Amino acid sequence: MIDIQYFLILSAVLFSIGVIGVLVRRNAIVIFMCIELMLNSVNLSLITFSSFFSNYYGQIFVFFIMTVAAAEAAVGLAIIISIYRNKESINVDEINILKW
Repeated sequence: MIDIQYFLILSAVLFSIGVIGVLVRRNAIVIFMCIELMLNSVNLSLITFSSFFSNYYGQIFVFFIMTVAAAEAAVGLAIIISIYRNKESINVDEINILKW
């Protein structure tokens, strides 16, 4: 049996990689993937605690998070494709559509 600490350390490492990716990278698709990585690391933590405490509420909550993440992925990718078609770039520094 694997201890709970290993799963939580893995979750913290994945979340840290996601945060660093969001802060450092400038490609919109990479930033989007890092956000998804952070969501999945939170899901791993919820599943770990749910299993540790023999409680299924965390697993049900993960199901809803994954549903919202799938919808967010569809809308986010549609927005990124739309911006790429208009601006010919997905570099976050070059996209300034909210400025006058």
